[in-house]
Amino acid sequence: MIYPVDISTQPVWTILSNIMDPEVPVLSILDLGIVRKVTVNDDDVEVVITPTYTGCPAMDMISASVRMELLAAGYKNVSVLQVLSPAWTTEWMSEQGKKKLKEYGIAPPNPLQQVCHHDLFMNDEAIQCPHCESWHTRLISEFGSTACKSLYQCKDCQEPFDYFKCH
Repeated sequence: MIYPVDISTQPVWTILSNIMDPEVPVLSILDLGIVRKVTVNDDDVEVVITPTYTGCPAMDMISASVRMELLAAGYKNVSVLQVLSPAWTTEWMSEQGKKKLKEYGIAPPNPLQQVCHHDLFMNDEAIQCPHCESWHTRLISEFGSTACKSLYQCKDCQEPFDYFKCH
């Protein structure tokens, strides 16, 4: 994450870099790209966040964690504002975050690709297995361990794995 030029927000961004996503604990909220803006005026801090999808149950916990960490750091008035527009996209995730997902056993989001099946093109995504790196995988369910993930299985190593949906 490249921190903004405004030196007054630097300590806040540093604190936010240590707040982890409760659903994928290897990712910070900065890795996810959900922090959109930080404003600091003396002891007042406003943090603007965008959920990965509308109704994401982790957002309340993330908001509480942001407030608690900033209050513990000495900021007196902390507000966390959730905005839905523009909608979050996996393009906002850091490359480091995508790498962390793969190391954790979750396939990181890919841009939508077309895959050839018996000489016919279909709109299936080519998802690489995070365990053995095979592209020979199949969709088990559109819904994985959380709503932002799908469940896949590798046809080579037979391991099931989550895929962080591209959106």
